[in-house]
Amino acid sequence: MSLNQQHHQESIRYLTTAPFRENDPKFIVAISEVDYELLTANEADFIELLYFKLKNIALRNKILYGLIRCKELKLKDFFQKAYKKERYLDMRLLAIHGLAHYATEEEIDTVIDHFLKILMKRQETTPYNYQEYEFLRSAFGLPLLIKKYGYPCFEKALQQVEKQYDAMPEAFKGHFTFDENGNSIQLRSPRETKLMIERFFAAQNGR
Repeated sequence: MSLNQQHHQESIRYLTTAPFRENDPKFIVAISEVDYELLTANEADFIELLYFKLKNIALRNKILYGLIRCKELKLKDFFQKAYKKERYLDMRLLAIHGLAHYATEEEIDTVIDHFLKILMKRQETTPYNYQEYEFLRSAFGLPLLIKKYGYPCFEKALQQVEKQYDAMPEAFKGHFTFDENGNSIQLRSPRETKLMIERFFAAQNGR
């Protein structure tokens, strides 16, 4: 048994037997050490139940990232429910990543129509929404879905994202992105990002 397999089995054993305490460091480590590609159907069912109990967005994010790599399991229903559960666009797009593996183009069209309605409202409710936009336009976001599936609805969604991104002040652009594996890449230091945004709001307030 490899070290990865051992960590996986230990993590699953802990998660299925320990009390549900999502802010417990041991609990967080256990979720991080699950090897999602080794999940059995029963283990995946348990992880799905866990996902819907979690309030911690970062942990739900880890599970979504993991389950979109489980191509051999039947997870269409899970990703449909996950899309409805999440409120942030980046989390919804992760659910779409998983759903696209199982759904028809027509089904994805319907989901993206709904996604676009939420996206366009962000311009009014969150005009400086750079965190979500950077994920959506990154190599792991809509461009990867376009590359994999070529659906026009993904192209349409990316065009809208770029339109809203371009409309933002420069102070909110180019701070980070994600590579094709979903890894975050810092393009500026946190300090530089903070200073740019602070300067923007200081200039706004000085008018």
